[in-house]
Amino acid sequence: MKVDFLEQDLQVLTKEDAPAARVLVATDCIIFGFDGKKIKVLLIKRGFEPEKDKWSLMGGFVQQSESPDDAAVRVLEECTGLNNIYMEQLQVFGRPDRDPAERTLSITYFALIDISKYENQLNDKYHAEWFLLSDVPALIFDHAEMIKGALKQLRYKAALHPILFQLLPYKFTIPQLQVLYEQVYQTTFDERNFSRKLLSTDLLVKLDEKDKRTSRKGAFYYRLDQTNYEDKFQSFLNLVPNPDKFF
Repeated sequence: MKVDFLEQDLQVLTKEDAPAARVLVATDCIIFGFDGKKIKVLLIKRGFEPEKDKWSLMGGFVQQSESPDDAAVRVLEECTGLNNIYMEQLQVFGRPDRDPAERTLSITYFALIDISKYENQLNDKYHAEWFLLSDVPALIFDHAEMIKGALKQLRYKAALHPILFQLLPYKFTIPQLQVLYEQVYQTTFDERNFSRKLLSTDLLVKLDEKDKRTSRKGAFYYRLDQTNYEDKFQSFLNLVPNPDKFF
């Protein structure tokens, strides 16, 4: 009697819980870039159906022999030519109807890079192009939602750690750094408060030369104190006022 019950249970489980169809796993890459003045996002023209030739993030399927991390690196290079970029895993997008062709889970990755350092790597295979965040065209599937999530995570990390400093050249001015933060947060900061908070971090070394391209008085150049940067990375930062409102 007990055996009959278990067999019946097993039959029910087999019918109810067996997957009706396969589930594919893909990766999508959100690459933000800073050109010295503006934050942009990199997009390509999708190379296959559905939605062929529509604007898209860099995406592709995870192969049997690779991890999602490895797949993201491969997909990014195949689609754009970019390599040697550290990408951070963001989240999984898995709404059942997100891809009209087949049930697909997407593991997303994001990065923020200095555009000038990688501009020579970009290829034209899929018409890779940088877009201002305010000018992003209509995107396929849930890719607009992915960009929104990546920007939220970038703002969160930049409020806690000095990750944006690495986007600047060897020597830079405080106004240049402020422009970068204002672009990431799409807002304006008070110049005096920003400068005061920035100098109190002990992350900058003041140089003897000035940038006089924008004013007669000029602005002093600084460089990043790499030792302090590494020591204080986990204990940063009160540079962004009321950061919660941006998340």
